[in-house]
Amino acid sequence: MIRSFVVKTDGAGLYECTDFVARTVQESGVAEGLCTVFIRHTSASLVIQENADPSVRRDLQAWIERLAPDGDPRHTHTVEGPDDMPAHIRSAVTCVSLGIPIVAGRLGLGTWQGIYVWEHRRSPHERAVLVHCI
Repeated sequence: MIRSFVVKTDGAGLYECTDFVARTVQESGVAEGLCTVFIRHTSASLVIQENADPSVRRDLQAWIERLAPDGDPRHTHTVEGPDDMPAHIRSAVTCVSLGIPIVAGRLGLGTWQGIYVWEHRRSPHERAVLVHCI
């Protein structure tokens, strides 16, 4: 079973989408298997991160902005703005797909784990995500 959904972002940051993925797994009827989550973009990514303390997400955002700062004068891919190439770099060093076990018909996530779309661009976007349960 494959389902798609869209995450509307307000700019750079982590946007939780665990609920949609969990519902898709339950609706799939798969008891034991694998859930693959895939984002169809090159300037946003997916991560599994703590979903209890928002300071984790703020710290991750601050870290990745230091890793690949906007406006680096060495970048040649700048037509779409000073945040475009850094967004591609951020996406390259994170993940565009996640594999999560399905156990007893549910996502096999830990207690504090959530699934997030990580928007790497400054402006709002609509990010398309696919969920495949087998």
